[in-house]
Amino acid sequence: MQQRILQPGEIEALDKTSFPRILLPQVASLFSERAARLRQLADGNPIADYLQFAAKIVDAQQAAASSVELAPLDTSTIERAQQHSMPLLPAAEHVDPAWHAVLHSMLETLSSAEGLPAPLQPLITELRNLPDAERNDIAAKLLQKEVAARHIGMAPFIMAALQVTYARRAAALNPVDVPYTDPASICPVCASEPVASVLRIGGKANGHRYLHCGTCCTEWHMVRVKCSHCESTKGIHYETIEGSKDVVTAETCDECGTYRKVVNQEKDPFAEPLADDLASLMLDLLMSEQTRFQRASANPLLYVAVAEAQDADQPQDGLIDPAQ
Repeated sequence: MQQRILQPGEIEALDKTSFPRILLPQVASLFSERAARLRQLADGNPIADYLQFAAKIVDAQQAAASSVELAPLDTSTIERAQQHSMPLLPAAEHVDPAWHAVLHSMLETLSSAEGLPAPLQPLITELRNLPDAERNDIAAKLLQKEVAARHIGMAPFIMAALQVTYARRAAALNPVDVPYTDPASICPVCASEPVASVLRIGGKANGHRYLHCGTCCTEWHMVRVKCSHCESTKGIHYETIEGSKDVVTAETCDECGTYRKVVNQEKDPFAEPLADDLASLMLDLLMSEQTRFQRASANPLLYVAVAEAQDADQPQDGLIDPAQ
């Protein structure tokens, strides 16, 4: 009898009780649910104004998401990625021109009467008037985790537009087309880092941990008690803020010296990885003041810039203050 070695995907297919390895973004509800969660978390939060600001950006994402038109991914790209255990479309190398139309739609929404407050409208105007080439340059730097300090105010808007575009691309995939990647700590669709991990409830995903991509919003499975940055199983610990009900904890790793948050739907069924990560900024402050661990990756709606050399005389870090 001839024998054949089964590949991981084939093994899962034989097991009717197996849980999904990949959860692709459900774009129809992704942004509306995220905006609702941001508003829920804003109540009594020390950064309530910023969360309300972020919710308006996510509203604009929701309004723009349905109009994105992308060409289908060719089979040769899928086959090559699977053969070499590499992500399908590394984000920094595949910036679809469609993101400009998404950004335009978002800026139209944000400049309306129900959009952002008047003090932020000049920033919207400046971003709207930027040439496409300059926008592309800023986008490329953001995807490579760097941006000039002078562009930091634009970063959340640009990342939000890119996120819609990549999420629509990911949503059109078949989960079986998504390769097993090495390392497993980056998104198998767009090669970006996870913004946080989430313990899911409901269906076959119930009780399993997934890493949530900050760029295309794909989620991929990773076992618990394993560093989502270096994949070590040694020296994993958890930090939280007293009284937080453990909905969000910081998973720290002694091996690589980083932490990334775990958002637990078992503690709150409405928990959403990007929103809850953003709303738990006080936990980040606690980690920076009382521990030696560095945050493993940024939240795309709260970008901290690393200034270019020509901006050395400007502040190196910055956040948008929606009240100004």
